[in-house]
Amino acid sequence: MVKLVALFTRPPDPDAFDRHYRDIHLPLIQRWPGLRRLEAGKVTGAVGGPPPYYAMAEMYFDDADALRAAMRSPEGRAAGDDLQSFAQGLVTMLYVQVS
Repeated sequence: MVKLVALFTRPPDPDAFDRHYRDIHLPLIQRWPGLRRLEAGKVTGAVGGPPPYYAMAEMYFDDADALRAAMRSPEGRAAGDDLQSFAQGLVTMLYVQVS
């Protein structure tokens, strides 16, 4: 299993970010073909100091091919375009092999 992890730094307008993320972006992600699980949440703290991130999401797939196919799909491209419209410069994306 693999996952795509999105880490978001604090947006300039958290309320607007939260609304868009919840009402528009997450429903786009939920339509990705091959998506096994989506977990999203706000970061509430960090060990030893303030958290470097505001929110995160984890999108699980059977394997790297399924993740690539989802990202290349029309649904994946729509989510990518949307991400650039409201979170440009705020997000770091990581590929993770789940042990």
